[in-house]
Amino acid sequence: MARVFVYGTLKKGQPNYKHMINTAKGLAKFQGRGRTVEKYPLVIAGKYNIPYMLNIPGTGHHVAGEIYSVDDQMLQFLDEFEGCPEMYQRTLMSIEVVEWEGKGGAGEARAAAEGVVECFVYSTTTYPPEWVGLPYHDNYDSSGKHGLSYVLRESR
Repeated sequence: MARVFVYGTLKKGQPNYKHMINTAKGLAKFQGRGRTVEKYPLVIAGKYNIPYMLNIPGTGHHVAGEIYSVDDQMLQFLDEFEGCPEMYQRTLMSIEVVEWEGKGGAGEARAAAEGVVECFVYSTTTYPPEWVGLPYHDNYDSSGKHGLSYVLRESR
């Protein structure tokens, strides 16, 4: 099992969460909520209002999201879904645990108790330079005050 941190449309209550609970795509077990240890710019960009975490450590905010334990099948689905490695790149990042529900072995408990876990995160180093000038968010919600509702793939 791999640990994945999601900060955008795959979170609970967001437009693509349905994929996280679709066992035909693999297994994803909610472990808890967290935020990036380092600051990153989280922007909403493009004509479909997609949330992107720009891989510019030290700039922006500590981005909030959810921590999942996923099997190989779900990880492969997420790579395809996220357009990895072209649109997003999957990299390991340190995530501060805010709330932990995960049940696992001693290693899981110790990591959660220490307050920081390593997770795969889909961020991007490939983006138009003007995206750096967009507003930075610390927590993504498709129906947030920003007024930039995400456009589902089936509606594009």
